[in-house]
Amino acid sequence: MSSTANPLVAQYTIKRLKSGAAAWVEFGSDTNYGRQTSPVTDSASTSPFVNLNVLVAGMLPQTTYHMRAHVNGSSGDEWVDEDRTFTTGALPAGVVPPGLTVTRPAPGSSPAPGVDLLSLIPNPTTSQTMQAVVADLNGNVIWYCPQAAIPPRPLPNGHFLFQESVLIEEVDLACNSIRSVSLDQVNQSLQTQGYTFGPISVFHHDVIAIPNGHSIALGEITKNYTDLVGYPGTTAVVGDVLVDIDLNGNVAWAWSSFDYLDINRHLEGLPDWTHSNAIVYTEDGNLLLSMRHQSWVLKIDYQNGAGAGDILWRLGQDGDFVLGSGDPAQWFYGQHYPNILSVNGKQTSV
Repeated sequence: MSSTANPLVAQYTIKRLKSGAAAWVEFGSDTNYGRQTSPVTDSASTSPFVNLNVLVAGMLPQTTYHMRAHVNGSSGDEWVDEDRTFTTGALPAGVVPPGLTVTRPAPGSSPAPGVDLLSLIPNPTTSQTMQAVVADLNGNVIWYCPQAAIPPRPLPNGHFLFQESVLIEEVDLACNSIRSVSLDQVNQSLQTQGYTFGPISVFHHDVIAIPNGHSIALGEITKNYTDLVGYPGTTAVVGDVLVDIDLNGNVAWAWSSFDYLDINRHLEGLPDWTHSNAIVYTEDGNLLLSMRHQSWVLKIDYQNGAGAGDILWRLGQDGDFVLGSGDPAQWFYGQHYPNILSVNGKQTSV
């Protein structure tokens, strides 16, 4: 058992395991434990014996926890370690947690299980500096990462995917960088592959991981227009692009809003034309893109990287759907974060 660079994360090391084993750790404030990590395997190892490191996160600062490892061998055997303890550290000087307050609707009411993952903006009035934060249901910080990430996206392997303006980065629970791709790399790849738009000036608002391991990031580009209606002279219009980035940092597919939308539809004015803020991967292998300044959610023909990029439909006022009431005031406007609630065949509900 050892500390990591993150004072709220422990590293539990299980030594000399037969190759092919998997391990996980249960932990809690006493020997009833109550919580457990995701399993860790040695799938990349070619050695007959391996050491497995399991990162344990989700603990309060300056608190002692009980832990024990469970190992499942490749031949089906199981082994449970003895109880061990670990005391978390204090938050570093200058790392100021948000002031979270929890109010329950009725005495004795029980919330749904789980924790809250937050993506915060530093608050200069309170000196709050944390940005990627996990809090328990009482509002206590039980994990954080110092990177300025919007948003922190959980990955199936227990890591997080961060969008950091000029970097897309995968980090583990101790906030160690596992892999990253820079904005310069992506722009170079766009140029090498002959894309005519760009360069991307910044990644912003969202990045997602898709089943094949690629990342899809949202970026901004600028294009000059002359004498647009209401905008005489030259206007540097800011619009959005999507880039599919493979595991080697190369662009596998890309899409530009300038190729598919009417530049004269600018509900919030110019130069900030589209201002997208969320990406959703759909079950049929396509993408939803939430465009705040168009007040639209678009479905884009992605087809797991083989799509032409056409807009399959636009949800919102002046889009491809009609409200039963006929009242345009019932549409959403300036939306931020669509989620798929149900799937019926190839159609999605948002």
